[in-house]
Amino acid sequence: MSLFKARDWWALTLGEGEEFDQGCLCVGDVDNSGSGYDKIVVGSFMGMLRIFSPHPAKPDELTEADAQLLEVQFPEPVIQVELGKFVSCSELLHLAVLHPRKLSVYAVSGTAGNVEHGDQYQLRLVYEHNLQRTACNMTYGPFGGVTGHHFICIQSMDGMLMFFEQESYGFGRFLPGFLLPGPLSYCIRTDSFITVSSSRQVECYRYETLAVATDADTRQDSDQQSKSSGKRLTADWTLVLGEEALDICVPNTSPVMSSIFVLGERNLFCLKDNGQIRFMKKLEFNPSCFLPYASVSEGSTNVLMCNHNNMLLVYQDMTLKWAAQLSCVPVTVRVANFPELKGLVVTLSSDGRLQCSYMGTDPSFFTAPKVEAREVNYDEVDTEMKVLQKVIREATRTQDILPRAETEEELSLTAVVSSKLDEVSCAVMAEMNGMPVPSVTVQVKIRSRTAVQSPKMTVCVQPPLAVTQDQFVLDSMGSGCESVVRFSAFLNGLYPPADMSGDIAVSYSSATGIPRVSQCRFVLPLRLVCCPSSAIKNGKYKITMDTNKPPVNLSDVFPDFSEKSENNDSSALGFQLITGSRVIVLASKTSQRYRIQSESFEDMWLVAKELVQRFDRHFASLGVKDFRNSFTGPVPLPEYFETVDHHFELRVNAQKYQDLLSERAVQFRAIQRRLLTRFKDKTPGPLQNLDTLMEGTYRQVIALADAAEDNRERLIQAFVRLRSATHLLILLLSLWQGLSSEQTAILEATLLPLLQDTPQLGWEESVDAAVSHLLKTCLSRSPKDQAISLSSGPLSIPKDTSRLKKHITLLCDRLGKGGRLSLSSEANVPTTVMMPAGCESIPEPIVEQEEEAPLQQDSAKFIKKKQPSKRVKSKSDSSKESSKEKKEKDSGKDSTKETKKDSGKEKESKVSKRESTKESSKDKESTKEKDSAKESGKEKTKVSRKSSVKVKEKKSEAGDG
Repeated sequence: MSLFKARDWWALTLGEGEEFDQGCLCVGDVDNSGSGYDKIVVGSFMGMLRIFSPHPAKPDELTEADAQLLEVQFPEPVIQVELGKFVSCSELLHLAVLHPRKLSVYAVSGTAGNVEHGDQYQLRLVYEHNLQRTACNMTYGPFGGVTGHHFICIQSMDGMLMFFEQESYGFGRFLPGFLLPGPLSYCIRTDSFITVSSSRQVECYRYETLAVATDADTRQDSDQQSKSSGKRLTADWTLVLGEEALDICVPNTSPVMSSIFVLGERNLFCLKDNGQIRFMKKLEFNPSCFLPYASVSEGSTNVLMCNHNNMLLVYQDMTLKWAAQLSCVPVTVRVANFPELKGLVVTLSSDGRLQCSYMGTDPSFFTAPKVEAREVNYDEVDTEMKVLQKVIREATRTQDILPRAETEEELSLTAVVSSKLDEVSCAVMAEMNGMPVPSVTVQVKIRSRTAVQSPKMTVCVQPPLAVTQDQFVLDSMGSGCESVVRFSAFLNGLYPPADMSGDIAVSYSSATGIPRVSQCRFVLPLRLVCCPSSAIKNGKYKITMDTNKPPVNLSDVFPDFSEKSENNDSSALGFQLITGSRVIVLASKTSQRYRIQSESFEDMWLVAKELVQRFDRHFASLGVKDFRNSFTGPVPLPEYFETVDHHFELRVNAQKYQDLLSERAVQFRAIQRRLLTRFKDKTPGPLQNLDTLMEGTYRQVIALADAAEDNRERLIQAFVRLRSATHLLILLLSLWQGLSSEQTAILEATLLPLLQDTPQLGWEESVDAAVSHLLKTCLSRSPKDQAISLSSGPLSIPKDTSRLKKHITLLCDRLGKGGRLSLSSEANVPTTVMMPAGCESIPEPIVEQEEEAPLQQDSAKFIKKKQPSKRVKSKSDSSKESSKEKKEKDSGKDSTKETKKDSGKEKESKVSKRESTKESSKDKESTKEKDSAKESGKEKTKVSRKSSVKVKEKKSEAGDG
């Protein structure tokens, strides 16, 4: 290890492909922690702002994550960053960030964290100034002798100095004889600005002179400026350098020794405050940056200088004291103090290499160990490779935003629903519709694996279901402890629920103070909302379900309902909903079908769901593995749309009531103001029936409010009924097409996106947007029809439900034709599905734009390639033929060829006269256009001599071939 080599205490490479320059680095206590230690602030031309708090690396520690306090992406490049007292009402340090057209001042604050994630830092914008001119660099200081605050001066690319007195813009002045911007610095001792002009001379301008000079509304020449109002801007002193300057620095190290350092391309200049040269050092290398700092010896100043030979040089005035080798060429250098070490040299290169180094004699005794060759066990390598590939596949298959939960949680929940109803019901309403309202007890066991603090349990069920207590505050639990909580659930509304499940969540804090949540779900029994009744074999709404096994005794499937049933018929079973209609289940004695019927369409949902689940459990207990439920259709869309229209009508009424209430409220307040004016008048006058009008308006407001409240209650009930009907439709569609659990989940998320209606977002517009998304992506006609970019405009309540009905009908038809629901971007290829007997496809409304593509494809089959003159003919003929053939088609594209062959002769005999005249004229045009083509020469003579009927036959043969 060389003695003259800078030792890396902490190093990091910032980003990839980012660029940095002289003003992109500053150090200081940016978060005002008061510890006396510095943080590193780095900005880049790519708009990235990073803040670091370095510390030495340990052998088994990654320093990049915890050393970086903050990283922010700005839309504009960062030219320069500075720390100072830039806010008028605060003496804390703030961060000034200079962009090409903007100056922003931020406050950096840190919040101590009590978890393992560490502290949190935030960047808050205090104020910003939009610049009218493109900025080059800036400097700051107590301009004009102010105390406790700093002003900012920005130099633009066209030579204007813009002064900002913190939150307000001060003034602007153009530098005389300006060509290109140079380095800029502020001298607090003389209250002046030092820069190097394009004439290669140092110029000094006092702040007082700049303030009283001519205002810089527009750039003026020296002659014009002398003629205008105000004093002419002149430099306080100048000094010719004879070379370009890289940087200017005015250190405030000693009140006795005042110096101004200017780094040139070949020389280092040290000037006095009046512009006289104190000394000049000729350099034998190309410098890149420098930094003067306080020296130990009195009356001298140390200078850190970096060059393009990767060297870090330390000068005391003109004497070289130390030289150290660096790993890169820095563009800026600073000195900072950190907790473990003070006086570290911080360097930043143009490609983003950030280093904290020191110059010392710390030796390294590391020697590389000898590599011992060992034999490779290929079986173990293959086994390990298979395990890793499995892990990779699992990780890529489940692209979750949130991380997966641990396999063994700190707190486990188990919910057990009692198999029997409570002997004494805990329901709020003891009776509904003349029937008692039962309740059922749910027992929750909470077991802790480790110590947990302040657990709180929350129970949630969907209305109209309710629980006796939904919030529980538990005592802190130790490791291995168990706690039991009981509550009862019951029906608390005059309408049947759409979901019999409930959720339990326990929030707690771990032993280290980390907040966590454990969840579980329970399902309430059907006996809670209905009771056995007699089976009346008639109903307005009916659905039929098929199975692939012989019919079973319904009493064996529903033992809890058959015991108290009034009839002993095992092929019929009645369910009387406490707050709904009666639902009948009939089993066929000769076939494998089961019929569910009721006077209400949505009331069949709970019974149908229970029937499917109990069938699965019943046949699974018998050891039957190939049991399958199915639905043969047709899909009850008209009945479903009745529920949709009723819900939408109530939503429209709610909006009307809201508008009427607003109008009456405005009228009521206007009458109140009139009456108040009359009452305050000193000379009493007649009220002109304002009191009568006010009383009538008040009654109207109360009546409208009551009507709106009643409509709101009915809307809540209608939405629950709509959810039940939608659940039933999803169940029938999944049984109809045999959808998998993933596809059923996608369909459920599409048709049930909301748990409740809100005035801002309703069910109709949400479902319409979701269904339209599926129709444009995975359920499109072909991969070419899939939408590349989907419009995402604001959702609002539609005018009617016709568009929604059309899209839902189209969704069912696409599913019936073999569409596959998928969230991936793969093209959907419809698979041929065998339609069950008695199941008819839903007629799909076809838009003209969707109709053109398949028509062109069909017509292209009868046209030979490389015949551009017949394209017009093919489109017209194909449109005529397709319009006539659509009447004769029964289903799909597969039957088009057969219908054309069978009906071709009949059509040709009817329209041969009309088409022969049109086609002969078009054939003549085509022969004229194809005289120059060699490939179609023989075809021209054949086409011109044949009749229209023979031309069509040849085209069909060519298309088939």
